[in-house]
Amino acid sequence: MPQKFDLDSDAKLDYAIDWSAWLGVDTISESSWEAGDGITIATDPAPSSTATRTTVWLSGGTVGESYNVTNHIVTVGGRADDRTIWIYVREA
Repeated sequence: MPQKFDLDSDAKLDYAIDWSAWLGVDTISESSWEAGDGITIATDPAPSSTATRTTVWLSGGTVGESYNVTNHIVTVGGRADDRTIWIYVREA
């Protein structure tokens, strides 16, 4: 089940996924994000990652619409997986 978050239509906010429970002693070596049309993955600041956590900055979207944003990681140990967050755009 994806994590669910609200995003004000005029905001640019960061959203993070903590992979530590799934990773165990493994660590993240690569991370990429994908979002559907209508919501923007910011490039300033750009998506980032640590050994166990990934972060993306999002903006835009249409009020009343929801968007799936997916993070794909590859680990040092060679595993790969995806996690999806669900963003609902609202007017504050």
